[in-house]
Amino acid sequence: MKILAIIGSGDLGQQIAHYALSHNHYSTVVFFDDFSNESQVNGMEILGTTESIEKSFSENLFHEIIIGLGYKHLAVKKEMYDNLMRKEIPFGRIIHSSCWVDKSATVEHGCIIYPGCLIDANAIIKANTVLNIGCTISHNSTIETHCFLAPRVAVAGFVNVSEQCFLGINSTVIDSISIIEKTPIGGASVVVKSIENQDYMQVIQQNF
Repeated sequence: MKILAIIGSGDLGQQIAHYALSHNHYSTVVFFDDFSNESQVNGMEILGTTESIEKSFSENLFHEIIIGLGYKHLAVKKEMYDNLMRKEIPFGRIIHSSCWVDKSATVEHGCIIYPGCLIDANAIIKANTVLNIGCTISHNSTIETHCFLAPRVAVAGFVNVSEQCFLGINSTVIDSISIIEKTPIGGASVVVKSIENQDYMQVIQQNF
């Protein structure tokens, strides 16, 4: 079995580690963390800071990596992802065993799909994206790279969510909607009109 490295040993990283191990996606989990002085967390080793990732990979201390940073750090997640791709560090992928993913759907590398998610026909979840518990992505919809969907987000068909978006808990996006990059959607929101310009996005951010 493979060894997974997770960037970030905080609550989110530990949660990802739990799913990685308890459902036998990986045999072992290690961490990299720029803000921890500990050598271990919950019995799992912290190998060092992100500066030591390339060396650790060359020493075969892990096989694949996932970025375990939350929705407040999507720009950092993108920067880390791009940097690791340039260094040809392979990304892992976790899809919880309780999820239903249609055979025609695509879930790219670096993604974490939490328990109870439903991903319908021809849906695409692009790289380095998190779908938290109970999300539904309907047919022919695309969630672009570096997004974070909170629990129970519902996305209807023919939707495009651009990169680095955050969709809050219980939010709903009706069909045939497009959402511009870096848009935060608050919890329990219902998106009934496309968000396509920076001015509207800035209004949303001021009220988020």
